[in-house]
Amino acid sequence: MSTSSNAPLVAPAASQALPGDLAMWIFILAELAAFTLFIIAFSVTQMLYPEMFQAGRAELDPSTGFAMTVGLLSSGFLAALAVERVRVNQARQAAVLLIAAIASAMVYVVLKLSEYTHLAQAGFDLEYNMFFTLYWLVTLFHFLHVWLGLLVLAFLAWRCWRLGFTADNRSGMESGVMYWHMIDLAWVIIFPLVYLLG
Repeated sequence: MSTSSNAPLVAPAASQALPGDLAMWIFILAELAAFTLFIIAFSVTQMLYPEMFQAGRAELDPSTGFAMTVGLLSSGFLAALAVERVRVNQARQAAVLLIAAIASAMVYVVLKLSEYTHLAQAGFDLEYNMFFTLYWLVTLFHFLHVWLGLLVLAFLAWRCWRLGFTADNRSGMESGVMYWHMIDLAWVIIFPLVYLLG
C-alpha cells in the first residue's frame, strides 16, 4: 500500500493552452458569424432562384477561383511555418516566411482585382441581379478582410525582423496568424459556394 508522492504526473497537460489572445478568439468568432450570415443568405437565395444562379456562375471562371484558393492556402501554410520559427526563437526566419506569405496572398489579390474589372466592364455589377448582388457583397466583404490580414502580416513581419517576438512572447504573433487562418477558412467555404456548387 504505497502512498506515492509523485503528484506532478498531470502537470504537463495543464500547460497546454489555446494559442493567441482570448480577445482575438472572440473577434474571430464574431467575424465568422458575419461570414456565416452572408453564406446562408447566398445559399437560401440560390434555392429560390436556381436558374439565375446557374447563369451567373457561368460568367465566372472556376480555374481563377482555384488559383486564388491555392494562393491563400499557400500563404496560410507559410504563416503557420513562421509561427513555428518564432516558437524556437528564429524570428528573422519567421519574418522571411511572412514576406513569402504576403507574396503568395498577392496572387489572390491580383486575380480578384482582375475578375472584378472584367465583371464590371461586362456590366455584371451590384445591381445586375440577385446572384451578382450577393457575389459582390460576399466577395468584397472577404476581399476587405484580406487587405486587413495583409496589413497584419506585414506588421508581424516587421516585428519579427526587429526580434519583437520570442518563444516566451509570441501571443501577438499567434493571434495575427490565427486571424489570417480565419480569412483562409472563409474563402475555402466561399469558393465552392460561389464558383462551383449549383
